[in-house]
Amino acid sequence: MQIRPPRLRAGARLGIVSPAYWPEPERLARAVGVFTDLGYEAVPADNVGQRQDKYAGPPQARADDLMAMFVNPSIDAIVCARGGYGINRVLPLLDYDVIAAHPKILVGFSDITGLLTTVAQQCGVVTFHGPMLTTFGRETLPFNIDTLLAVLSGADEIDIRSTADCPARCLAPGVASGPLWGGNLSLLIERLGTPGQVRADGAILFLEDIDEKLHAFDRMLLQLRATGCLDGIRGLVVGEMLEMHDAGDGAFGKDTDAIVMDVFGDLGIPIISHFPCGHGTCQATLPISHTVELHADPDDPRIRIPQSPVS
Repeated sequence: MQIRPPRLRAGARLGIVSPAYWPEPERLARAVGVFTDLGYEAVPADNVGQRQDKYAGPPQARADDLMAMFVNPSIDAIVCARGGYGINRVLPLLDYDVIAAHPKILVGFSDITGLLTTVAQQCGVVTFHGPMLTTFGRETLPFNIDTLLAVLSGADEIDIRSTADCPARCLAPGVASGPLWGGNLSLLIERLGTPGQVRADGAILFLEDIDEKLHAFDRMLLQLRATGCLDGIRGLVVGEMLEMHDAGDGAFGKDTDAIVMDVFGDLGIPIISHFPCGHGTCQATLPISHTVELHADPDDPRIRIPQSPVS
């Protein structure tokens, strides 16, 4: 049974955790100010200020922060400060039975993909692929904050469209419905063969990545296809693929759209690309494991959320 966490209410207390790399203090302070101005209270976890090389403290400290935020009755939602690398060392240290007993909004992206998919699968709790504190620490775009608050507000029938700065492209038209799974492609590959392997049967899959060689992008998609875990997908959303480039020894010969269609075009499913989710300036908030509709309309490509993912 799917568990929808309680909706985000006015004046909510937001637990700030950093389960991967440590956040830059200036960006963290600016982002906290954004939420404070909106009427929320940001509560940093005990170890957010820790540093161990690139990490926000050792794995156990980062896991303790997450668990403390889930069990603290005064914390209404949990927002990750940033990604980077290291969530894979935290995942085995979490108590998923406790998390399932204390469901809360959990938001992040990038390396946090592993946390979002694992919590959604092992606990049955809807999680949220969306902007982190580093996003708002860089700049505050209306699209990011408006979409975040709309999805977490408890409203039904939400349409998430692309923006003028990030116009989505329809690669294969059609309409599909199913639970939404996915996130950062590199992290989905990392979780293959583990309890956190993505479950895509009957799902709408979404993928995004940054700073990969085009042949590596092709290889990862082919690996996903070869595992069989994508055999039953009903639709595909490809986010911004930023800083994708050729290797130094010559052109690969295909851009990301061409690679996607080469790998997935024979499935006969609706596909859109360049959707504003992931590492780009515009970052939509998407509910992991919750049923959505993909409308791959050449004139109006969008993701529709018929029922609120929060309760």
